[in-house]
Amino acid sequence: MDWAYTDKVKDHFMNPRNILEDESAYEYDGKGLVGNIKCGDQMMMLIKVDPSTGVITDCKWKTYGCASAIASTSILSEMVIGMKLEDAYRISPSEITDKLGELPEHKIHCSVLGDKALREAINDYYRKNGKEDLVREEKARVVCQCMSVTDLEIEQAVLEGARTYLELQEHTKLGTVCGQCGEEARKLLGEYITRHFGREAADSIPGEDNS
Repeated sequence: MDWAYTDKVKDHFMNPRNILEDESAYEYDGKGLVGNIKCGDQMMMLIKVDPSTGVITDCKWKTYGCASAIASTSILSEMVIGMKLEDAYRISPSEITDKLGELPEHKIHCSVLGDKALREAINDYYRKNGKEDLVREEKARVVCQCMSVTDLEIEQAVLEGARTYLELQEHTKLGTVCGQCGEEARKLLGEYITRHFGREAADSIPGEDNS
């Protein structure tokens, strides 16, 4: 059976780096846990930080997830070691997939788990060290009042493959009652496609104005 991923993805899946073997024996400075094992993938990431420089000196992780989640978090753990906290916080899923070479588009959402867990770990470090002013939370904003669909759910739908407004509706059911959220939802759709897949990806979708 053909392998659907790049050689680098295969390498990081078959030989993942920096896996956490024993949480109780690992002294960490920040911990992030995202996802839900009952519903799908779950990711835990632990970091050590040099307090004098704010540089991540080590990173361990553990996941219940697919090959894409494992490979993307493995390479992410290599990327962040030696990186300042503020720079590590800004790492995007597209940067992770670029490092891997490529992921199938329907698997891009798996790379989000690692960077979300990393941001949670960094926030946890800030809280433990009295730096609440540096904590940044991802707060969801309701876009579709009728169906209670948030901007974060729209972004997740894009990561899972939604490229047109119709596909977005199929994923989230937004705009299916009064439709007043349509204009804003279309704008967010274009913004998220551009953020994660590039301007060309947004421009190449037929029949949609994703500007």
